[in-house]
Order: sequence, then C-alpha cells, then structure tokens
Amino acid sequence: MPRLQCPRCTRPSNRCLCALIPHLPSRTRVLILQHPSEVQHALNTARLAVLGLTNAELWVGEVFDALPALLKQPGYRACLLFPGEQAEALLPFAEQSHDIPLLLVVPDGTWRKARKLLHLNPLLAALPRVMLPPGLQSRYRLRKAPMPGAISTIEAIVSALNIIEAPSCFDTLLAPFEALIEGQIQAMGEHTFQRNHADAAG
Repeated sequence: MPRLQCPRCTRPSNRCLCALIPHLPSRTRVLILQHPSEVQHALNTARLAVLGLTNAELWVGEVFDALPALLKQPGYRACLLFPGEQAEALLPFAEQSHDIPLLLVVPDGTWRKARKLLHLNPLLAALPRVMLPPGLQSRYRLRKAPMPGAISTIEAIVSALNIIEAPSCFDTLLAPFEALIEGQIQAMGEHTFQRNHADAAG
C-alpha cells in the first residue's frame, strides 16, 4: 500500500510540514524556475519557499516559453539571483537607486543544471544579476557544500529577502526546512549521522 502523502507539502502524511510553513508577505516578488530534476528531490526547498511566501511562484521546466510575460510583471523590475563577474551585491531597498520593487528570479537546481537553464533561456541570462554576500553557511547538515558559500534555494531566498527588506526578517521560512533535516537525521539514526555527516554539520 502506498504511503499517504500531504497534497500541499508533498511529505508523508505522518511527517507533514504544513503546520510549520509560515504565510509571509513581501514587497519583493520571488519567481523560482526549477529544473525538472529537482521536483522529486527529497529536499525540495523551492516548493517550501513558495508555500511560505504570499508573493512568490514556482515554474518547472528547462525552456520557459512564458518567460517574456513572467519577467514583465507590472510594478517590478526583474533581476537574477546568480553569482558571476557582472553580479552586484544585494542592497536594502532603501539604498537601491530604483524605487520599483524587485522581481527576484531564482534558478533552482544543481550549479550545472542552473547554468543550463541560463543557456537554454537567453532572456534569463540577459537579466541584471545580483548575488548574496560571501561566506554564508548552509544549515543543510546532510551534505557538504560543493563550493564555499553554496546554500540551498530556500536559504538563498531567505538571505536575499533579509537584505532587501531589512529590517523585516524572513527566518521563519526556514522552520519546515530545518524540521525536514531533523527528520532525515532521526530516520538514519544519530550514530550513522555522526559517522557520515559530522564534518558537514561542523
């Protein structure tokens, strides 16, 4: 018999995360473009982010035919959250040179898959880029970051919103993410976690 699944957070019903998912408004609009390989990932943090933000949406695919319309939403100026030589550091809204709220476009996937999304969608690659400050540490204690400063999608969104919309704080968006990690650690057992993942948790 298949396990019952929560239709909202997609977790097994006995491990539903919905009670921990907040309902946070934001001036910034968040558009997550998710590579299809992430949809069935055990830690689908992009979905958790969209569920917890009232001004966010998630699209899944490799080539996004609707991208021109998605990037021209009235009242917003689009930028891509992705590092690179041309990327500028995120600033609080009060310090930005524009008075138009951001449409923050966030690719969701491995670094290789995210770069593929940019390659397949020239409009995406052509957007002004913004990046997070260096030295951020991921709370995902079950894997080592592939490079310094690499964090999960939901952590990147929280970090970005905390900067853009300061002094507002979006840390409660991480509550279901942290519960998901704790559940995985409990399922594997403390001994296995310490043996295989203690370095990642440090």
